[in-house]
Amino acid sequence: MLVVADVHLGKVNHFRKNGIAVPSRADDRNVEILVTLIELARPERVLFLGDLFHSRFNFGWEAMKQITGYFNQISFELVLGNHDILANIHYEQSGIKVQRSGITEPPFIFTHHPLDDVPPARYNIAGHVHPGVVLRSKGKQGVKIPCFYFSGHQAICPAFGVFTGLCAVQPRKTDRIFAVVNNEVIEVTVK
Repeated sequence: MLVVADVHLGKVNHFRKNGIAVPSRADDRNVEILVTLIELARPERVLFLGDLFHSRFNFGWEAMKQITGYFNQISFELVLGNHDILANIHYEQSGIKVQRSGITEPPFIFTHHPLDDVPPARYNIAGHVHPGVVLRSKGKQGVKIPCFYFSGHQAICPAFGVFTGLCAVQPRKTDRIFAVVNNEVIEVTVK
């Protein structure tokens, strides 16, 4: 299973339609990376943890329909996020199975929003937050980059989309943080 959170396809188109000059390359890059990961991982299922699309119907849908059509042996599933606002018919026509609240694959519960209360013997994997970690140099300069955030009963995945914001996480000493830097994932020491 390939698990992806917060792709936000069409976000660039949404901004451009509303008069905000944003380069269109970001959506193309999301599609390229997704196709590459599918080809490398060869999953039976691709699970999107919400916010696959950013807003109303736009060209991002056509790209997704091409992906699901080309990889028609793969089950594409979406846990609806707050930005996934279209009628079910659009998802069905794209070959995407929709789940409203989450998917349970013991011991995991996959959701869009992180659960406040994770049931016993379960581990919640979620998106929505767009976690980021600030890496600081000795000169007190810092840069915020996406990360995977693991706590006792929950993992929060970084936003997959390259045109999304970041929310700096405040980890506890028992948490684990894995930063995404130059196409590599590195563990960051929590102090």
